[in-house]
Amino acid sequence: MDSINRNQPEHNHQDLAGQEAVKRIRHIVDDAESCFLVSSGTDARPMSVLDADELGNLWFMSAADSHKNAEIAADPKVRLYFQASKHAGFLYLDGIATISRDPERIRELWSPELATWFTEGLGDPRITLIRVVPIDGYYWDNKHGNLVAGLKIMVGAAIGKTLDDSIEGRVAP
Repeated sequence: MDSINRNQPEHNHQDLAGQEAVKRIRHIVDDAESCFLVSSGTDARPMSVLDADELGNLWFMSAADSHKNAEIAADPKVRLYFQASKHAGFLYLDGIATISRDPERIRELWSPELATWFTEGLGDPRITLIRVVPIDGYYWDNKHGNLVAGLKIMVGAAIGKTLDDSIEGRVAP
């Protein structure tokens, strides 16, 4: 254990599995709304998350002829990086991505601003979905929200004690 965590008076490590992991993932993803997606290529691409479903699967929209679709077809392993705020809601997930053209799911996830990329609208033949099924990951967050975390940091600094409100651990849905 490192010196920061050793000086912590509160428990600050909790690995999560199953529904608890899905709950934490959905909370951070909902706050972050977007992430960097890294596929087998070396580029990290910003992507907007359209849905984090009840199983913890993450859904994105992508053009059929994009580099990321080609890379996912060749190697479905991806990593996603999230940051929900300046001081909390950090998450990375390793997962398996699949490409879909499910018209019903596309309709469910469609919003008018997506026409910026899919100029023919909902009927644009280039529209595909990327579904990422998380396998493993790691999160860093705070336990009691940003206000309590900020107050604990200020009090800790004033009294010379580590009063960080952080919590971190593995997530395995």
